[in-house]
Amino acid sequence: MPLPLSAIPSAPHENEPANAFHESPDTLALLARRRSTKLMHLAAPGPNAEELDALIKLAARVPDHGKLGPWRFVVIDGEARDRASAALEQVIRNDEGVDDARRDFVRGWFNRAPTCVMVVSSPRPSPKVPEWEQILSAGAVCFNLILAAHALGFAGSWLTEWPTFDERARTALGLASQERVAGFVYLGTPTKGAAERVRADVSARISRY
Repeated sequence: MPLPLSAIPSAPHENEPANAFHESPDTLALLARRRSTKLMHLAAPGPNAEELDALIKLAARVPDHGKLGPWRFVVIDGEARDRASAALEQVIRNDEGVDDARRDFVRGWFNRAPTCVMVVSSPRPSPKVPEWEQILSAGAVCFNLILAAHALGFAGSWLTEWPTFDERARTALGLASQERVAGFVYLGTPTKGAAERVRADVSARISRY
């Protein structure tokens, strides 16, 4: 059962100490055991509007050089899932090799989970902040959103999939030409625990300069 929103402390005011260094065994446990949940195991309910707003505010607390906010959020839930899925189906409808089964599947694309947040990387022109830093900030937003959702009591999965890399799909979903999908973050209530998978040997990827 999700935690009440009262469990989330108020964000600090500007110039107020943020106390970022705060010992938290619960946070360490979440990081040590965090695991994405497959879409087939995400069921209703997802976060309600108030919970989702709170999660997005938490997600936005990421490194953001220059305070540019080079990202934005598009919430796809409720009936909007049908509209967004239909837009994608129109994109691929007449593509070579696409049959009725594929069209039907894409027509239900965003109905695979109760809620989806499309995190859009939207770099801003800046003489001081390289575009690459801004793109990395959008990726941090995706992961922060996943962590916040898990901490509140929901399950989630950060995916990209083909709409991320199809210019027609990005246009159909309302992205500007310079924007890219940093991730589709699907959220819901888990119907099955996520089992641990084989992971890369991190120790083999650590070196000392």
